[in-house]
Amino acid sequence: MPLFKKCEEYVFIRDLVAKGIYPYFHELESKQDIEVMMEGKRRIMLGSNNYLGLTVNKEVIAAGVAAMEKYGTGCSGSRFLNGTLDLHNKLEKELAEFIGTEDCVTFSTGFQSNLGIISAICGRKDFIFNDRENHASIYDGCKLSYAQTVRYRHNDMADLEKKLAEAPIDAGKLIVTDGVFSMSGDICKLPDIVELAEKYKARVMIDDAHGLGVIGKGGRGTASHFGLEKHVDITMGTFSKSLASLGGYMVASAQVCEYVRHNSRPFIFSASLTPASCATAIAALDVIKREPERVTRLGDLAEYYRKGLDARGVPTVKTENPRIPIIPIYTYDAERTLIISKTLFEEGVYVNPVLPPATAPSECLLRTSLMATHTEEVLDEAMDIIARVVLNG
Repeated sequence: MPLFKKCEEYVFIRDLVAKGIYPYFHELESKQDIEVMMEGKRRIMLGSNNYLGLTVNKEVIAAGVAAMEKYGTGCSGSRFLNGTLDLHNKLEKELAEFIGTEDCVTFSTGFQSNLGIISAICGRKDFIFNDRENHASIYDGCKLSYAQTVRYRHNDMADLEKKLAEAPIDAGKLIVTDGVFSMSGDICKLPDIVELAEKYKARVMIDDAHGLGVIGKGGRGTASHFGLEKHVDITMGTFSKSLASLGGYMVASAQVCEYVRHNSRPFIFSASLTPASCATAIAALDVIKREPERVTRLGDLAEYYRKGLDARGVPTVKTENPRIPIIPIYTYDAERTLIISKTLFEEGVYVNPVLPPATAPSECLLRTSLMATHTEEVLDEAMDIIARVVLNG
C-alpha cells in the first residue's frame, strides 16, 4: 500500500467536521483558569488538569518571569552537557524531599518521563505487568524497553496475581500502574499491589500524574494516601497538572536515579527543562507545601460537585473515593457524546468528550475535572447547564 494511502482514507475526522461536531483544538484566549475566554466567549472550564489552580497564581507567574529574565528562554542543550541549571538541581532536591525519597530525575515532559524510566529500567529478559487502563505513555515506554509486557484487567488483583505466578520467579519484574486513573478517577489498589510484589519478587512503579496535589498527606500522592511510601520503588509524575508548569519527574532511590540518568536515552538526548518551567514548578511546590488546605478544598469541591450532579439526575461514573476531582459523566453513544459536548460548549461549559478506544463503544463519557479555585456558585451554574443539556440530549 502507498505510504500516504492511510492518510487519504482517514475520513473519520472529516466526517465529524462536516457534521459540525468535531470537538478538538478549540482556541484558548486567556489564562488557564476556572473561567476562560475560548473562541470569543466566556466558558466555565471543567476540562483542565490544573487541579490546584496554580497556573494563575501570582507567585508562580512571577517566578517564571524572573527565571526567564535571569537565565534566558532556554538551555539549548541536554542535562549531560550545557543544560543543567542550579534550578534543575533545586527542583529535584525539593521534590525528593517532599515526596520522601532519596533522589529525583526531571524530564522535559511527562510523556517522556515514562518513556525514559521504563525503557532504561527494563530490558528484553524482564517482565512488565501493566494495568489495562494505564496511560498511553506507559504503553509506549513498555514497547521501547523491549521487555515482555503483560496486561492485567483494570484493578483486578486476582488477574494480576495469576499473571505474576506465570512469570519465571527469577526474572526481573515491574508492576506499573497509574495512581489515580485519568479517565475514571479510580485509585489503584496499592496495598494489594505491594503485597503481590513482595510475594512474587517484583518492583512497583506508580504514575502519579493525577495523584500529586490531589491525594495523600498535603498532596504527596498515592503512596502517601495509603501510607506505603517505603514500598513503592519508583514514582513518576508531571509538572503540567498540580505543579502548573511543563515537564516530568521520577523519584526513587539514589542508585536507581543514577542509573536512569546515565542510561535513559529520552533523558540523555533531550534538551533540559526551560528555566521558566523549572522556576514555576518550584514556586508551585512551595505553595503546595505552605498551603495544604488547597488539597483539602479540592476534595471538598469534588464531593460538592458529585452530590450536585446526583441531585440533578446526571449519571456519573461512581468511585470509591468521592474526593477525587475527576468526575466522568456517562453519555454512552459516541455521536451523542459529541453532540452534547458541542452543545455544552455553546452554552458556556467546556468539558472533554471521551470516545473509543479510550472507552467501550457503549460507555462514552464526558470527563469533567475540578480546580481548588472553583467556587460553589460557578459549579452550580455549570451543573444546571450540564443537567439541562445531558438529560435532554
